[in-house]
Amino acid sequence: LFCACAVFYYESKMAGLELVSTWRCFGGLQKVFKHQSKATKCEMKFAIYLPPISESQKVPVVYWLSGLTCTEQNFITKSGFQKYAAEYGVIVVAPDTSPRGCNVDGEDDSYDFGSGAGFYVNATEDKWKENYNMYSYVTDELPKLVSENFPVLQGKQSICGHSMGGHGALVCALKNPGMYKSASAFAPICNPSVCPWGIKAFNGYLGADRETWKEYDATELAKTYNGPPLHLLIDQGKDDQFLADQLYPDNFVQACRSSCLPVILRNHEGYDHSYYFISSFIGEHLQHHSQAMKV
Repeated sequence: LFCACAVFYYESKMAGLELVSTWRCFGGLQKVFKHQSKATKCEMKFAIYLPPISESQKVPVVYWLSGLTCTEQNFITKSGFQKYAAEYGVIVVAPDTSPRGCNVDGEDDSYDFGSGAGFYVNATEDKWKENYNMYSYVTDELPKLVSENFPVLQGKQSICGHSMGGHGALVCALKNPGMYKSASAFAPICNPSVCPWGIKAFNGYLGADRETWKEYDATELAKTYNGPPLHLLIDQGKDDQFLADQLYPDNFVQACRSSCLPVILRNHEGYDHSYYFISSFIGEHLQHHSQAMKV
């Protein structure tokens, strides 16, 4: 009776959320919702996995940020994370990677800028600042929606991501000391101010002043981090085709050392940039977050 009432309670209070899909998975529920976003001024979708234990009690939450070209679907269909989320008893939330259908001229012209490539910043350039505010969406609007509508333990959240999403996860954690208990990333864009993907995105969204780019560059933020302990884990494939020109994990590690910020970087022989890599180690990442949140 308690479980049934709890499920009804959380389902019935979802004002502003529209259920898109739901699947039973490893005893829990994999759902996708859509809603009108104040931050991006368009309809946004996010996926949420509710582990079996969440039917009877509040649990911690992990946010996942995906990479270039992805939607909320890539992670939930390719990574196999649900098995581990069920095991560790954590909710996992995976938003889309950008606003969609905003009719901004040029937003669909390339894979690495605009649609599917929001880069988890708040744009300041006139053309983009109305809609491309994924930083505010991920760190403010979405967590409020999740905490208001689902059985989340307050103060127990962590964040992780892949590639562009790995960049986003590190930036969100470093810019908000104490908000996340831990952060992790697969093949993150660690120093976007010096790589082609980041330079293109930052020029477009933030303008030509490179000083403003530092606000969204994990390597720059790590140099000045001054907050509570933050458990950082990065996994990097040695056969990643983007490692040399786009990712720069060593720059990030050096920045962390300069500010005495602990970080674990694990380099894996034979792994590339794909979801085969993510699916191989996603269980260890959820374990990392569960331990940091003391699940």
